Formats: sequence, structure tokens, C-alpha cells
Amino acid sequence: MASATYDVVVIGSGPGGYETAIRASQLGFKTAIIEKNKLGGVCLNIGCIPTKALLKSAEVTAITRHLSDYGLSLDGSVEPDFAAVVKRSRGVADKMNKGVAFLMKKNKIDVLMGKATLKGGGAIAIEPSETMDGDTVGENTEVSAKHVIIATGARARELPSLPIDGKKIIAYKEAMLQTERPGSMLVVGAGAIGVEFAYVYHHMGTDVTIVELLDRLVPVEDADVSKELGRAYKKMGVKLMTAASVESVDTSGDTCVVTIKTAKGTETMEVDQVLSAVGVVGNVENLGLDEVGIAHERGAIAVDEYFRTNVAGHYAIGDVVGAPWLAHVASHEGIVCIEKIAHEEGKYDHAPPPVDYKNVPCCTYCLPQIASTGYTEAAAKEAGYEVKVGKFPFTASGKAAAIGDQTGFVKVIFDAKYGEWLGCHIIGHDATEMIAEACAARTLETTAHEIMETMHPHPTLSEAVLEAVRDAYGRVMNA
Repeated sequence: MASATYDVVVIGSGPGGYETAIRASQLGFKTAIIEKNKLGGVCLNIGCIPTKALLKSAEVTAITRHLSDYGLSLDGSVEPDFAAVVKRSRGVADKMNKGVAFLMKKNKIDVLMGKATLKGGGAIAIEPSETMDGDTVGENTEVSAKHVIIATGARARELPSLPIDGKKIIAYKEAMLQTERPGSMLVVGAGAIGVEFAYVYHHMGTDVTIVELLDRLVPVEDADVSKELGRAYKKMGVKLMTAASVESVDTSGDTCVVTIKTAKGTETMEVDQVLSAVGVVGNVENLGLDEVGIAHERGAIAVDEYFRTNVAGHYAIGDVVGAPWLAHVASHEGIVCIEKIAHEEGKYDHAPPPVDYKNVPCCTYCLPQIASTGYTEAAAKEAGYEVKVGKFPFTASGKAAAIGDQTGFVKVIFDAKYGEWLGCHIIGHDATEMIAEACAARTLETTAHEIMETMHPHPTLSEAVLEAVRDAYGRVMNA
């Protein structure tokens, strides 16, 4: 059995894992990364990146149905080739996978393929594993490190009433990879995953119904955003059932017979496929956590503000430590973790501050897109703030009119006493590209007045942020 010793070993090569490994190498640590499937993890291979490729195909399909709105015409009709759409998304994922491999080589990081098991004292056993493509990778070996960082990510949560079989009841992985489009689909859960796949399948030609336990879509978002998305989905033809729950699914026949509990009683629905989009749970199993003594509960490893576990020399970042389950959160956590280690060892002068979880950009990539950070209006009031609220509709935006998509708005919340920017909520075209302004401003503790004193280019969608801030202070110009 071969063996090697490193300063840092990262287990898992998703965005959190591979960026942590890169930063470790930049800081002068001898670094290795262990991956049991494919470089890039869930995000690059069966998550963020290929999903956005599917969403783009759906968006283009939707646009072709309204070409006359742009003064264009097309002989015949444009029909989506679902298998080709999926193939394109796989090509995008494969390209990004190769990009991560290049980054590992560029940064002199050893890539060790296979399944990792913690053995204690910094030792890690590696054995061969099977990838999502059916390939066997890795070999039996053992490595050790002074610092072991666990970044094993998460998988779809499975409910007792929705046992995933991969065919009739599926999770996001199957929804992304299957090449045959179902005629009808029930999406259970109206969070980001649920509404994104609902958008994709609807525009691919599937009859889609969304069932959500709470009383609105994207229930973690500001209530006004939820209402706007609900209106948009109803307009496009997606059926919505909120304040409802799936009690059981009978898959014994050719279709799925779903029993749904609503405020009016119980009803049944027959669909070709059910997509379970009820969240994720951390990959904590079969890592040797219990054997080493690392504390974890309900699919999440317990860590402190610098991602140290209760066992010295062992750390955890990303989805495996719990919400928010976002790729950019994992990356940020990993960088804070390794920079803190480097600072303590005298390799880095800057002591990184802990992650500010009140300023996380949350993005949903359906159309209209949703992006938010900070407090919702209701949460700010519950926290005791007296607030000033501003709102600017894209119906008043020249750029939105030129684009041909005036759905949505920008909503901002400020502390009335000091002008602190408490929250920003955007729904509309390219919302996810606009939210960084609010995140940067909040990091810099920028006030509303400083935003109003900052020129925004015209015509742009970002002007809506400026106008929403102005509206909070009674100074809106264009609405």
C-alpha cells in the first residue's frame, strides 16, 4: 500500500472543495484533493452548471414562441429536442470538469480518485469507487495530513411518502440526466430546485404541477417576490397547489397516482412522473466520522465559526455543515477556513473574519430570476427595525422594455434610523447578475444616501436598484 503525507487534504472536489485546495496551495501548503466521482462535484456535474444550461435552452424555447414581439418571423415552428437539450447540458458540464482538472494541475494539487475514509490522527484510507458514468476510479492507498478538510457536499433529501426509485419518482439528478421527457410531472417542493425544473420541463412541453407545503412559492424569499413568481407561473401555464402536501404515491401501474392533502380535503392526481424537490441532506455516511469521533447530527457536521470540528486537525465546509446549501457559500467557507489555518501557522498575515451569513446572495435561476440578500421586510420588522421600504417595477425600466421582459421589480429595505441597507430582493430578467451590488454595498456598510450618490449607467437594469433606493426616501425619478 502506497502512502503520502500532505499539509492539507480536502475530501470532495465541488466548488467548496476545489477552491479550498487552490487557496491552500497558494498559501504554500502541500495539498491533495480526494474525489470519489468526478472533479467538480455535484455543482459542476449534476447541479448548478448543467441546470443553468437546461434553463437557457428552456428560455430560448420560450423566446421563439414570441418572436413577433421582437418584429421577427420564422417559417414553421421551433420544437425542443429534449434529448439534444440534455446532451448540450452534459457537454457544458464535461467542459467545466476538464477545467477543474486543469486548475488542479496548474496549482500543483495532487488529485487522488477514490472513496475516502477517515482513520484518525490525520490518516485517510482511499479505496476504488464507481463514478456516475459507471467507471471505476482510484486504488487502495492511504495518505495523511496535518489538516483534513471535509467537503463532501449533499444529496437529495428523501421523504417517506416519496421513496425515490429513479424512474417514476425522481430527484434532481434524474431530472437532469433523463433523455425522455414525461408528458406530465408533479413537482413536490417550490424552493429553488423545484421552480427551476418546473420552468425547464414546462417549456420542454411537459404538463407541470407544483405542490408546496407552505402557502407560497419560494417561501424563504420576501412575500412580494413569492406573489410575483406565482403570478408569472400561472400566466405561463404551470399549475400551482400551495398549502398542500403529498400523502402517498402509487407507482404500481403505468403512471403515478398521487394523493394530495389540501385545505379543501384530499384529492388524487395521475401523472407520468413525480419530481421530489424537498431539499438536501449532507453526505456524512461512510466517512468514518463516528469512528474518529467527529460530531454530526441530522446530516450536518458540527463546526465552529472557522469550520473546526470537535476533533483537532479536522474541518468541514459547504453543504455537509448545513444550510445555506449554496455553491458560493461553500467556496467562501473553505477560503475562510484555510486562511484561518494559514494565519495561525504564520503563513498569512490577514486574519479572515467569520462568514457573514446575513449577507449571502441567494439566487434562483428560473425565469423570472430571483436574487436576494439580507432581511426580508417581515424579518426586519420582527427583528425590531423601523424600516424604510423602496420598490421599483421593471415596467418603468427602459432597458427592460427594450429587452422585452418587464416582469418583476427591485425591493429594498433600510433601517430608518441609520440608513443601514438591511435587505435587497429582485425578481426579473438577470436578477442574479444584479444582486452583487447590494452584497458589496452591505459588506462596506454603505448607506442609502451613498447609493443615491453613486452614478448608475443608463439604460441598464441596474438602474432599478438605484430607483428602488430613491423610492425608499421619496426621491424616485422614473415611476
